Amino acid sequence: MKVVAFNGSARKGGNTATLLKQVLEEIAREGIETELIELAGRAVPGCIACYKCFDRKNQQCAVDNDIINEAIAKMNEADGILLGSPTYFADVSASMKGLIERCGMVSRANGDMFKRKVGAGVVAVRRAGASHVFSSLNNFFTIGQMIIVGSSYWNIGIGRDPGEVLNDQEGIKTMQDLGRNMAWLIKKINS
Repeated sequence: MKVVAFNGSARKGGNTATLLKQVLEEIAREGIETELIELAGRAVPGCIACYKCFDRKNQQCAVDNDIINEAIAKMNEADGILLGSPTYFADVSASMKGLIERCGMVSRANGDMFKRKVGAGVVAVRRAGASHVFSSLNNFFTIGQMIIVGSSYWNIGIGRDPGEVLNDQEGIKTMQDLGRNMAWLIKKINS
């Protein structure tokens, strides 16, 4: 069993990564393999609507000069998928949007290849807009027929400077609860 997490922040190791690591630590405690992939420093453009993925049906994006085909393969191999994004102008980061568009389109073109995988979104926010980001992340899971796992609150951590989310006790507890719930659900599905 495995969970792969994608950090859509432009800051490698920032607050979004910190929150994702809190979730992944709980999942790893349950004996499930985890992996965190940082999108920082990588160009992840959006879908160009070429629809070649629908023609080829080879589980790959036709644009093959970036991380997307690797991301698709990792999502396909995983039992669980975490998407993490900071709040940029009340929405997901541009790299996360590109990942959602292209991985989502390839999945749909290949019979909803992520169907019934367990998914969850994680949001870092300084002040406002996090609910919209959370919704945007969850839309990736719902349109792909995936199962969204819940927590004890919305999966949001508050902080601006790197590491500041660790001061958000409720946010950290929410991430830990999310990790335990995700591990429990993945184990139930695989039993």
